[in-house]
Amino acid sequence: MSGQEQNPRQTINTSIVYETCLMELFESCPVCKRVCDVQTRRIGTFISVQQLCPHCQFTRNWNSQPVLGSTPVGNLQLSVATYVNGASFYKLSKVFKAMNMQLCKYNTFRRHARMFIEPAIVSYWQKSQEGMLQKLHAEEKVIVGGDMRADSPGHYAKFGSYTMMDLKNNKVVDLQLVQSNEVGGSYHMELEGLKRSLELLKERGVTLDCIVTDRHLQIQKFLRESSITQFFDVWHIEKGISKQLEKAAKKKDCEKLRGWVKSIRNHIYWTAATSTTGPERVAKWTSILNHVQDIHSHDDPLFPKCLHPLRIAQYRWMAAGTPAFHKLETILSTKRILKAVAKLSPHHQT
Repeated sequence: MSGQEQNPRQTINTSIVYETCLMELFESCPVCKRVCDVQTRRIGTFISVQQLCPHCQFTRNWNSQPVLGSTPVGNLQLSVATYVNGASFYKLSKVFKAMNMQLCKYNTFRRHARMFIEPAIVSYWQKSQEGMLQKLHAEEKVIVGGDMRADSPGHYAKFGSYTMMDLKNNKVVDLQLVQSNEVGGSYHMELEGLKRSLELLKERGVTLDCIVTDRHLQIQKFLRESSITQFFDVWHIEKGISKQLEKAAKKKDCEKLRGWVKSIRNHIYWTAATSTTGPERVAKWTSILNHVQDIHSHDDPLFPKCLHPLRIAQYRWMAAGTPAFHKLETILSTKRILKAVAKLSPHHQT
């Protein structure tokens, strides 16, 4: 037992023990070998056994797990494991019930979360955040990315969690929880989260090089007025274009589009990764309209020809004037798309 006490309690191995097997250890007195009186007490996964020999008065108290104050360690560890892994207590209780295993009540689980788990998480986060902000303060230029996740899609969300990341180190720098009634509606939550995160970085003396976000119109306006360089996350734009292409490919005479969706998806990522200026990105992006026609020389001097080796003619080449090509041209070369392509992030993505 002394060897176990020297080790951190969370590193001690645990096992499933059947109660009948456990009670066999307490049936007889270790001194006089006669039958003992045994009483048990249970608290969730914890069981305490009190052994009393009525003949020689030998007594022994045994606990199935260590106890911190009045809290059995096993119960607390199970609550921690459930909470930090995002598991459902109700599903866990079904598993325990199926195996006839003892489990603490849901109210106990919530008390553990309120009193121990959540304060520990907040404390650890605050210490980690402080360390990250100090490192960012020492850097000359910082590239961050921001995005919001809401509790429901569309414009009916009540809560939104805005996350700001250091994209060089791929670490979360700040989290802001915004409620829709604070800002007059769910559409305004993302801008408010961004403002709060940027204000924190400003207070801590962090110098921004640029920020990578989605194409939220309010955020574009705010960053433009704040003279903060903004780039767009490629995934958000690629997702929208892919959806349009998939939808168009289902129409009559546009089936050929389906064979180009993956290539166009790869092309937008390649455009972002290999370009250094907005006009160069647009030139590379629009070259795909020639490429799909098996034309690999282009009029734009910023990207005069395709970089890939010449290939044998493929069956999926398109022809100008066909419904499929017209639809492709309409989707890929709108003013809004070209404006977005010019601001694709050349650094990192959110």
